[in-house]
Amino acid sequence: MIFLRKILFPLAILYGWITQFRNFLYDKGILKSYSFDIPIIAVGNLSVGGTGKTPQIEYLIRLLSENYKVATLSRGYKRKSKGFILANENVTAASLGDEPYQMHLKFPNVQVAVDVDRKNGIEQLLAQKNKPEIIVLDDAFQHRRVKAGLYILLTTFEELYIDDFMLPTGNLRENISGAKRADIIIVSKCPVTISESDRQRVKDKLNIDKPIYFSTIAYDDSVYSAESSLRMDELKSISKLLVAGIANPKPFFAYLQSEGDEVMVFPDHHYFSENDINLILKKAENKLIVTTEKDFVRLIYQLPSSQLFYLKMKTMFLIDEANFNTIILNFVTAKNVD
Repeated sequence: MIFLRKILFPLAILYGWITQFRNFLYDKGILKSYSFDIPIIAVGNLSVGGTGKTPQIEYLIRLLSENYKVATLSRGYKRKSKGFILANENVTAASLGDEPYQMHLKFPNVQVAVDVDRKNGIEQLLAQKNKPEIIVLDDAFQHRRVKAGLYILLTTFEELYIDDFMLPTGNLRENISGAKRADIIIVSKCPVTISESDRQRVKDKLNIDKPIYFSTIAYDDSVYSAESSLRMDELKSISKLLVAGIANPKPFFAYLQSEGDEVMVFPDHHYFSENDINLILKKAENKLIVTTEKDFVRLIYQLPSSQLFYLKMKTMFLIDEANFNTIILNFVTAKNVD
C-alpha cells in the first residue's frame, strides 16, 4: 500500500492543483458561496476521516442545546438514500448514515438532517415551522458553496495535517494552506498527559495565527447494551469479542482488550453483510460482543441484544475548555443579535 501511494505521487500533485484552483475560484467570488442569517458552525478537517469530528459535534450539541434549538446537517456518508432527510421515528442507520443516526438516538430533541447539497439542506431546515436557531455542519470544511460563520478544524496529535500530503499519496483532501480558513484549530486525540512543552511544540509546528486547543477522547467507565450495562471492572474479567469498523480502532482496542479477547477489524463506516454477521457470531460463540458506538447503530438489529454492547466516548478538552466555550457562545450570541 505504501509503495502504491508513492508511485501515485504525480496524481497527488495534480489533485493538489485542482483543489487549490477550486479554492481560488471561491476566494475570488467566481464561484459563489451562500451565507445565511443564522449561526452556522462548520466542523471538519483537511484529511480523510479519523480526527474525531462526531465527538466534537456532540460536544457542541451539549454546549448549545440547553438554550438554543440546534440542528446538525451532514451528507450522511454511505447512507442508502438520496436527497434531504430529516430524522424521525422511521429512519435507520442505512437511510440516515451511521453517525447522524447515532446523534439522532443520542439527542432526540436535536434536529438531525442529511443532504449532500448543504445549501439545500440548510434551506430545508429553515423552511420548517420549527426551524433551528443554530446549525452545526458536519464534515463541511471543503464545502465552500456554503459560507459558515465559524469554522472549526480538527487535526490529530499523532497525524498533524502539517506532516501529511495530498491524496492519494497522503490523506489530505486539500493543501495545508486551507487551514487559514479555520477560526479555531483543535488538536484532537492527544495523550491525557500531554505536557506544556509538547503543546508548544505542536503550536510551533503548525505555525498559524489561530486559537489552538488540545483535546482527547474520554471513554466511559461502563459499556452498554440495549437492555443493560456493565462496569469496566466487571468487563475486564469477562471473555469477549471486540468489533470495530472505524478509521482508527487501536485506542478502542487498547482500552478494552484483556488477555484472551479476540478482535475483528472492518473498514470505516462498514455495513455488515450476512456473512459478516455469521462470522462475528461464530467467533463470539457465547462471548459478549463489544463494539464502538458508531458500529452499534449498524449492528443493533443484526446481533442478539443481550450479547451486543458498546462503549461510549466523548471529547474532553485538556486545557482552556472555558475559553473555547466562550468563543462559541459569543459567536452564537452575536449572530443572534445581528
